[in-house]
Formats: sequence, C-alpha cells, structure tokens
Amino acid sequence: MESERIAVRIEDHVAHVELARPDKFNAMDKAMFAAIGDTFRTLGRDGAVRAILLSGRGRHFSAGLDLDYASRQFAPNPDPARAAEARLRHIEWLQDCFSALEAARAPVVAAIHGGCIGAGVDLAAACDLRVTGADAFFQVAEVDVAITADLGTLQRLGYLLPQGVLRELAFTGRRMGAEEAARYGLVNRVAADRDGAIAAGLELARTIAAKSPLAVTGAKKNLNHSRGRPVEAGLRDVALWNAATLVSADLTEAIGARLRKREPRFGPLDD
Repeated sequence: MESERIAVRIEDHVAHVELARPDKFNAMDKAMFAAIGDTFRTLGRDGAVRAILLSGRGRHFSAGLDLDYASRQFAPNPDPARAAEARLRHIEWLQDCFSALEAARAPVVAAIHGGCIGAGVDLAAACDLRVTGADAFFQVAEVDVAITADLGTLQRLGYLLPQGVLRELAFTGRRMGAEEAARYGLVNRVAADRDGAIAAGLELARTIAAKSPLAVTGAKKNLNHSRGRPVEAGLRDVALWNAATLVSADLTEAIGARLRKREPRFGPLDD
C-alpha cells in the first residue's frame, strides 16, 4: 500500500492513511488517485482493520486536482466520439478511486486541516465522518476552472448539507469554514488545529475499532444501501443482514463481556 503519494500505519486495528505530497499541498495527480484507490481497496478487504483515519501532511488537507495533470487529459483527437469515450472511462476510473472509501468495510474518519478544495471535498464526502482543525475550509472550486464537480461532491454532499447551501457552494465556489460546516452537520467535531483534528479523529476511530466489526460493517452497509431508497428497501436489507449474522461470536462476546463487566474482545473479519 505504501507509495510516494500515500503513507499507511496500522496499529490496534486502526489504519492511519496520510496524503503524502505536502510540497504540492496534496494536489491529486494520477499517481495520487491510483494510490488512494489501491490503498482503500486493500484496507477495505483487510479483516483486521476496523476503522480508518485519513489525513493530509503539510499545510493543507488537499488543494484538489493537480491542474498540470488535468491539462494533459485533453490531448487533441481527430475523432470526437473516441475522445469523449476515453474521457468517460477516465472520469469513471477517478470516481472508482474515491468510491473505494465508501465501499471499504471499515468506517473512514477524515481529519481535515487547512484547505479541502475541489477533489479534496470529493474525497472528504466519501468518508463516513469528518473532524477538522479550526483553520479548515471547504471549497467546491471546480466552477472556478469551468468544470462541473464530478467525483462525488454533488452526489454525496446533498445527504450532508441542505440543498440550498450545497447549490450555493457549487455555483459560487465560495469557502465554507469549519464552524459553518459543523453548524450544518458536515463536520462532527472542530479541534483547535491539525494535531487536534488528528487526535480527535484517532479517538473516534479507536472507539469504532473497539466495537463489534460485524455490527459496524453491517451498519455502514445498510446506511449506504438505504441512501436514496425508500424506507422499506432499507428495512428489507437490514433484515436480511441480521437474519444472516445476528447469531454471531461477536454477539456472544458482547453479552458475556457486559455481564462480567469487562471490555469485549472481538476477532477479525475474514479477508
């Protein structure tokens, strides 16, 4: 999983993933997108990983899309249909790299500091929880470079922000600060600075990692499945999940630990 763009540490069932391109403010080029997708697909299959913290090194969480990289995607092609098909495949590949966070079995907590701009917002939106430093700001900046945000912001933030607020951000490109983001529910906690955000994110991740991994995975799966579907569809999905998993070693351990007034000890999920 380690690459020149991503650093990963795993301790006590918590994986800490860092965007590691601080000299470019963690701007995302092809290598960064590939590393993010590969890392979260690998961690998402690892039954020993129960929670994931995502943070960025340097001054900003992410400055978004690397514009040098972006500009190279529009090479002339005499056949406009083939050019369009190639662009579509490339956009779908970029989307899949970020969707890997949502597909991971373990919840993902983003610790955000400084700028979370453009593709950085897409990435943060694919996480399950977000904590920030007081200096953090979110900016759907694609409109300023004549692009429609296409990696998840418009599809995911509508479940985290009021539609009017999301549309204002998408249409104007203005910055939303940490306190405003927390007021609307985009952010779970605001810490003093980057170190505080990482500490708060680790606290959340460790709390999650101490719970039954089967129950947490089931909750994430059903929350994702239920989004945008009727209540009846979500109820059917969770009923099927619990019918298959309710009588588990985790349930026996959780009840036994509570009766004996000790901390439960859960085994890993299968890879």
